Amino acid sequence: MVKDALGRKWQLGTIQVDYNLPERFELEYTGADNLKHRPVMIHRAPFGSLERFIAVLIEHCAGNFPLWLSPEQVIILGISEKFNEYSQKVSELLKNSDIRASVDERDEKIGRKIRDAEVRKVPYMLIVGEKKQRATPYR
Repeated sequence: MVKDALGRKWQLGTIQVDYNLPERFELEYTGADNLKHRPVMIHRAPFGSLERFIAVLIEHCAGNFPLWLSPEQVIILGISEKFNEYSQKVSELLKNSDIRASVDERDEKIGRKIRDAEVRKVPYMLIVGEKKQRATPYR
């Protein structure tokens, strides 16, 4: 039994006896009596189905995954469209360091981009503007 963020208990682990798969795959073994027998398969799943485990994980974290698990670790937000090219260079630098990054190139105000990244639960936002572009040699 695993507790989620709300204190509810979920049964994840299972042990099941399976008579169907051995028959479907025509599995057999030779017994001590020198006759062919159909085995019984035992399945164990310490965390249950992958779907149930992921559902409990998402609910427990409220979508705020740890950085290593987050599908998108960093989003780069340009103050305006004129910083999109520089933002792409920063993104490539991060990707070359095995950091999952993307660029928001939409023609939206920075406040809207920040809010959308928060809703998407991206752990880190890099805001790119004139000062940052001049301060680094990635131009």
